[in-house]
Amino acid sequence: MKPNVPAPTPTASEEAPSPRHPASAPTLAWVVAGIVVLALSLRAPIIAPTAVIGDIKADTGLSAVGAGLLTGVPVLLFALATPLATRTIRRFGPEVAAVLCLAGVLAGTVIRSAGPAAVVLAGTVIIGAAITLGNIAVPVLIRRDISPRRVAAVTGVYTAVMNVGSMAVLLGTPPLADLLGWRWAIAAWGIVTAAGLAWWLPRARRRAAGTLATEQADAESPLPADRRPTAGAPAAGGPGTGGPRTDGPGATARTDTARIRRITVLLALAFSGQSAAYYATTAWLPLLLSETRGLGPAESGATASLFQVFAIIGALGVPLLAARTKIWVPTALVGLFWVVLPIGLLAAPEAYALWSAAGGIAQGGGFTAVFSIVAMVMRSNAETASASARIQVSAYLTATCAPPAAGWLNTATGGWTAPLLLVLGATLAYSVGALLAARMAERS
Repeated sequence: MKPNVPAPTPTASEEAPSPRHPASAPTLAWVVAGIVVLALSLRAPIIAPTAVIGDIKADTGLSAVGAGLLTGVPVLLFALATPLATRTIRRFGPEVAAVLCLAGVLAGTVIRSAGPAAVVLAGTVIIGAAITLGNIAVPVLIRRDISPRRVAAVTGVYTAVMNVGSMAVLLGTPPLADLLGWRWAIAAWGIVTAAGLAWWLPRARRRAAGTLATEQADAESPLPADRRPTAGAPAAGGPGTGGPRTDGPGATARTDTARIRRITVLLALAFSGQSAAYYATTAWLPLLLSETRGLGPAESGATASLFQVFAIIGALGVPLLAARTKIWVPTALVGLFWVVLPIGLLAAPEAYALWSAAGGIAQGGGFTAVFSIVAMVMRSNAETASASARIQVSAYLTATCAPPAAGWLNTATGGWTAPLLLVLGATLAYSVGALLAARMAERS
């Protein structure tokens, strides 16, 4: 007869499962599909007006400053609306945030296409605020639903899809405008957003139903409240999280929290440099090539488009390298490619196509590296949302200032050396911040 031995008390890790819920093989494709259809609407609506900006100015009477607001206002809102986006995700979850994002983008797209200059700008404001929700929701979704070994790959796909969507809009909007006019041309891309909304609505409903069922089960649980499993609570030594959990001894928890704060600060520095370099280069590279190399508008625009096209290589290349090496290796290579862009344009401007391609690889890879590190080290969905918010607020505030600063330097000096030195400083900020963050993330 067996002795009557009391059942062992569950440990903290048994009671509180890891906040990650990696998608199994059958559902992984659906998770990635949802991120893809969301990503298609996170940059393309901002890019669309730039392809027909001349038509918009002629039809609405927008000044050059007003036309610049069509791209500048969304970037500013990425920073200003991020705290509200973070609270929305904490309160309602990333699925609801994705639905609100797509619904807002769709509404803003329709409004922007339907009236005079003031209405066009109002629609732009709605689009910028809505996209901010998606900017914060995607890192949370990736951290929660993707297994640690696939985080970099899915982040790369997300980055690549944003660039693919932007290029499709740049190439497709002018022919549509010739056939239908600029209003219908930029409104037509709302079809993509509507398709994404149709995908996310049932997913948000299912998630809400699952949350309600969990709450009901908790209410009926015989365990005391402080002993119940908590969805989203961090597990001790969870995989891929980069260090000890906060449910360990107090000293260890404080050390781990301090490390994560330092990583967040470094990533904020890195992404600020990344965003400043990206938006300054996007705004001024065509004019720089026209003035320094004598290229016509079509040729300078085509060469500048390499900066967007080659981002796909960087976005997908970082996870391929990260799967075979430490994350700091592709992060360092991205930093090198970034620095090559301004130095190359200063030292050997005749090879502008090569430097544009290198910068494109860097801007796609830099985004992937930063948010792969976020997903690696954060211990909960709330922590991921909070860190993403802090990183993006600082970055997009910097990005709002970088293009005007580069333009002012060009006007003040009468040349492009000073603006390129500004870009160089931004790329060095990315390189230092991202590399230090990557090395710190890999320490146990």
